[in-house]
Amino acid sequence: QSENSDKSSAESDSETEPEQASVYHKLLATLKTSPESESEDDDESESEEDGESGTEMDSEESQENGEAEGGEEDENNTPDKEGIFLLFYNLIYFSFQQITATAEQTLGEEQADGEDVSCDPNHGVTEEFTDVKHESEFSLETNFIEEESGDCDADERRSNPFKQHMDKEMEEKEVEKMSTLSKSSSQIKWPRLGQLTFSSTSEKQKTLKPDKEVSMKQLHLHKPLEVTWPKVNKQLLSSLNKSCDSCFTPLQRELFCIMNTYRDLFYPERTALTNGEEIRLVYCLHALNHVLKANAQVLSNNAKRRDRKPGVDTDEYRDQGLTRPKVLMVVPFRECALRIVHNLISLLEVKSDKKIDVSNKKRFKGEFGSDPEEKPPNLKRPEDYEAVFAGNIDDHFRIGVAILQKSMRLYAPFYSSDIIIASPLGMRTVIGAEGEKKRDFDFLSSIEILIIDQADIYLMQNWEHVLHLMKHMNLLPLDSHGVDFSRVRMLNLNNWSKYYRQTLLFSALQDPQINSIFNKHCFNYTGQVAVRNIPQIGSISHVVVQLPHVFRRLEAESLNSVIDTRFQFFIDKVLPEYRDAIMSHTLVYVPSYFDYVRLRNYFKKEELNFVHICEYTKKAGICRARRFFLKGEKQFLLLTERFHFYKRYTIKGIKNLIFYELPTYPHFYSEICNMMKATNSGVDATWTCTVLYSKYDAQKLAAVVGIDRTAQMLQSKKNVHLFITGEN
Repeated sequence: QSENSDKSSAESDSETEPEQASVYHKLLATLKTSPESESEDDDESESEEDGESGTEMDSEESQENGEAEGGEEDENNTPDKEGIFLLFYNLIYFSFQQITATAEQTLGEEQADGEDVSCDPNHGVTEEFTDVKHESEFSLETNFIEEESGDCDADERRSNPFKQHMDKEMEEKEVEKMSTLSKSSSQIKWPRLGQLTFSSTSEKQKTLKPDKEVSMKQLHLHKPLEVTWPKVNKQLLSSLNKSCDSCFTPLQRELFCIMNTYRDLFYPERTALTNGEEIRLVYCLHALNHVLKANAQVLSNNAKRRDRKPGVDTDEYRDQGLTRPKVLMVVPFRECALRIVHNLISLLEVKSDKKIDVSNKKRFKGEFGSDPEEKPPNLKRPEDYEAVFAGNIDDHFRIGVAILQKSMRLYAPFYSSDIIIASPLGMRTVIGAEGEKKRDFDFLSSIEILIIDQADIYLMQNWEHVLHLMKHMNLLPLDSHGVDFSRVRMLNLNNWSKYYRQTLLFSALQDPQINSIFNKHCFNYTGQVAVRNIPQIGSISHVVVQLPHVFRRLEAESLNSVIDTRFQFFIDKVLPEYRDAIMSHTLVYVPSYFDYVRLRNYFKKEELNFVHICEYTKKAGICRARRFFLKGEKQFLLLTERFHFYKRYTIKGIKNLIFYELPTYPHFYSEICNMMKATNSGVDATWTCTVLYSKYDAQKLAAVVGIDRTAQMLQSKKNVHLFITGEN
């Protein structure tokens, strides 16, 4: 990223010169960068060869040395580059006029086609692109819709979930109760979702029952969506080889039933391999339905205000927030954003033969799409890995989307957007930190629907970014941003937006950190719904090698002391048993990077014979560590969970396995255990597997061994021995 930013700033300087000089410098830049790129390729190939040579190097030290050597290499190569410039100078000079004319002609053609070319790497990127060209066309203030073309009639409004939720006027006493009272909860079992927990501070909490087959009219969808949803969902299900007789799958119907009541929802069984796409489409339907209804209300009121008599002032036109963005979708990768936008476009196209107008669509495909040729061939990875890391997996992005009737505007400025799609890192860099001059979070002030999809992946990225985002949700803006306060809802003026915000949280697993987001940052007055199914059979049943599993319980006084207690338990009770040379080929699986650093430093201090691999280890270091471990030259291998998540390499030579902590993803337990069968020597009766756990690991433990065994293990303070025959 730093290289790209340096390149961008260099190119931006050239853009201030006349066009001829700009093209000239760009041509020189291509000559200048090509030797560098070649040398980088050479360095990479040399580093891989070094990886095979067998010399061990600490990954952090090699990283620092590489940077230092790279800097010296640039300085030493400067005379060679100047020689190249002189060699080709005459050629550049005589062909200069022709190059300039061609460049100007191409630039003119691109601009004539209505495409902004500032995103092209060949033109240089100075600032984040936003579409200012279509501002007036997508302005809510200057457009109108006649009342008869509006969303619904008077009777419909009374039963419309959108109107019911947004038009509710709360009193200060109610808000105080919500802030002070603890939530009451009730449980009910639904056919598809399973065990649901309803919680609310309201004394008159109603338990929601699942809808049976309902007509599209009863769902109160915005009119175009009644036509497009059945068609779009049917196409998706056919592409996924799923069949459904109705407009919704059973899962979609029950999820939308909850979404449409504007309750918060936590669904921890969303997986990219099985139900990810049908969930993505149904929350796109809900978000788009909300935006279309909200915008239709504003446009309809614009027409009423235009036709009203002079001097008549009324509060009945309070129909918007302090800022325009209504929906924030947080997703981990650009590919996810690409699929969301495609879903939104499909849901807006009522007639298949008539495409809607989408501004900057070509640019969007270029930046968020992927090149199939970029994927390395012949890499065998599990199916779930292929599903998660499909397409463009860049995790630093944000994009505003404006929707007005039958048109969509991509790259809209945030304050002119209806929907913002971003990654946690993309949000973190624009929100900034306290004390930074350039930071902005006012656009989050009036978010009405927050969708956090694939939350489990953020545990592998940087969970702090998610927490930072939640702290800045629905705060009063520092600037007015040109808002008409006579149109702002009282709930926004009273700073009660967070009590009306609906949060939809989807994850592949239940985790204390994800649960904390749902329990501590969701204040919806309508209440919360969480799916709380308990796994009956754990992932240990998928272990195919004959292996004794020893679960060793450690006693911690509190949740805060678990980290230190686990470390002390490991070095006092577990590690001494593996110090003997007989216990070679021992893999220590460490979920937390901070625990990994602590163990690595301790192993170095004790001068243990070990190697280590984490997500920051270079390829050469990984190759050396794997080879040393396989040959038995190194007794221990420390391995981080994030490395396994992002790479899924098979580690060969494992004979003894230690889970320093239960894995975040339960299926990682069986994956790591099954790596033992990759050893050429076959099954060994001396293989061992040791797992450390405490009473605070109940959720993770249940996901690995099942609920029945978990209950027994938590009641008993003795170590538990399980033997897996490969047929369990």
